[in-house]
Amino acid sequence: MTGKERREQLLDIGRTLFAARGLDGTSVEEIAAAAGVSKPVVYEHFGGKEGLYAVVVDREFEKLLGLVAEALTSAIHYRRKLERAALALLEYIEENPDGFRILVRDSHGGTGTGSYASLLSEIAGEVEHLMAQELDRHEYDDKFAPMYAQMLVGMVALTGQWWLDVRKPRREEVAAHVVNLAWNGLSGLEPKPTLDPRRRRKEMERMEKRAEKRAEKERKAEEKAQRRNPAEP
Repeated sequence: MTGKERREQLLDIGRTLFAARGLDGTSVEEIAAAAGVSKPVVYEHFGGKEGLYAVVVDREFEKLLGLVAEALTSAIHYRRKLERAALALLEYIEENPDGFRILVRDSHGGTGTGSYASLLSEIAGEVEHLMAQELDRHEYDDKFAPMYAQMLVGMVALTGQWWLDVRKPRREEVAAHVVNLAWNGLSGLEPKPTLDPRRRRKEMERMEKRAEKRAEKERKAEEKAQRRNPAEP
């Protein structure tokens, strides 16, 4: 095994152990034993478990940030940007659960410190620019863009942490519901949110037709009531 291959092996083993036990709960002896090497090999490559942990965290940080940043820039419509960003986070969680557990485990989002808090701050910075444009487009005060960016990122991030363990419903459905709330608000929730714009248009058309039928039914009922009880001259 080459030095590069050994380094990657130690990183893979470290990621698994750190995800299960955290930095403090993992020892150099365990890492070395799992890799079938002596302790000095771990020290040679990383200077200790702290060095190994730092590289693992940095890799996961950059991987997730890259996925979300790409999602935000790969679409034109703002709703589609939000959909892709939410889906990117959920895809990362599903495909890299150990990496996500490491990012979340030793971080404290509420204190503003730690790897996960730093990651969310970076993502919020990306979203803030988009929010400012959207607010300005609707002639709202864009000075509130940083606050709205924190709201959106926090909503998606906390949902991701919850979904890490439950894994239901599937990630596309979770992303659709997150965006439904973020985009429409509680007063305008879509009954059947979806990431497919064609299905969404069809559902909106069905809702409009149902609303028209209800309105027509109410109009006829009102006319019938007026005929039964005509107003006095």
